[in-house]
Amino acid sequence: MGIRRWGAVLLHVLFIGNSLTYVNDLPGTVAALALSVGDTIQVRTVALPNLALIDHVNGASTAAAVISSARWNFVVLQQGPTSLPLNRDTLVLATRQFDSYIKSAGATSAQFMTWPSSDRPQDFPQVLASSQSAARAVGGVVFAAGQAWTSALAQNPSLPLYGSDGYHPAPLGTYLAALVIYEGITGHDARRLPSRAVVGGRPVPADTSTVRMLQRVAHETVVKYRAP
Repeated sequence: MGIRRWGAVLLHVLFIGNSLTYVNDLPGTVAALALSVGDTIQVRTVALPNLALIDHVNGASTAAAVISSARWNFVVLQQGPTSLPLNRDTLVLATRQFDSYIKSAGATSAQFMTWPSSDRPQDFPQVLASSQSAARAVGGVVFAAGQAWTSALAQNPSLPLYGSDGYHPAPLGTYLAALVIYEGITGHDARRLPSRAVVGGRPVPADTSTVRMLQRVAHETVVKYRAP
């Protein structure tokens, strides 16, 4: 199923991951962004604490059965930072093992690139490389939210993208990730979204200039990194 580039869309998206996906309800935030401009993204989530994708493959969740239960446009696969070579290898392995299920469901495999902990900014390039390797292994795409975080923090280092633990996203970090995923799956420019941030159904305190900057960063990130 291809991306529609013009007009409203109706898409079905499955998210598979861990707490980096379910904290602040990233899937619901993506769906709400879509509704705000007349698009419809129906989402479902299989996300449990501390799971790597290989854990999902090995039966720690119902992910494989859920993929097979419906037709999807995208299956968004999320792991932790995955900056080490061993973890990259298992990410690629798990992505390959999910791929037959994903293709049978008519979907595109998408890597949701996350971010390292706040004390390891030097790891961002390795996190990106891991997501790109996994996407290339199956002919998938990359939603490089972590790269959007890098760009946004370069413009304003005080942005509260990280939560209090320095790892999970704060609401504004989830919002930026949702912008990247929204544009990545719809092809609709994130800069045309409303100038207020809402995450998990709740407004996020951010002024209009900040929201517009994040939307611009998300758009530029999708244009640059979607292809692995």
